[in-house]
Amino acid sequence: MRTGAVTDGRPDERVDDAPDDASTDVPVGPRDAAWFERLVDLHATAVHRYLVRRVAPSDVEDLAADVLTVAWRRRDEVPDAAELPWLYRTAGFVVANHRRKHRPVPVGDVPEQAADDDPALAAVRDDHARRALAALSPRDRQIVLLHAWEGLTGEALAEVLGISRGGADAALSRARSRLAAAWSSTD
Repeated sequence: MRTGAVTDGRPDERVDDAPDDASTDVPVGPRDAAWFERLVDLHATAVHRYLVRRVAPSDVEDLAADVLTVAWRRRDEVPDAAELPWLYRTAGFVVANHRRKHRPVPVGDVPEQAADDDPALAAVRDDHARRALAALSPRDRQIVLLHAWEGLTGEALAEVLGISRGGADAALSRARSRLAAAWSSTD
């Protein structure tokens, strides 16, 4: 299993050892190693979960390390008090780049048992839910999943999508309507 290596001379850090406390903001201040360690402690688990739901299990650790490496390299661009949405947006780009490399992402590798506290994985195994989500456009699916699985709303959702708050609210409303229609048609 690959760890989240950062090539600045610091020792490797395990991505999956971070506590799941995304409600605490990373302190504003110099973007140094202490800032980065706090960012990893607060948000690595959320990034890991985001990736688990989108790529093959064998790729999750490497892609999580890539997201955190980008965060370190571009640390001056990470917005204060919006670190997690920025990480989700970056993770989305990392996943898109990964898929463009024509690596297969087998759906058959979805685990048989869901994590103890993650109902989102149970939804992935539900055939009806998968068909309804598959009927959505990629953009609508992204919006629904960011809202339902990652818990993003309002400003955070707007930040990840790269649009205004009003645009994010409208996009979420439209995506929900389309999901309801897709759900009904897959009965």
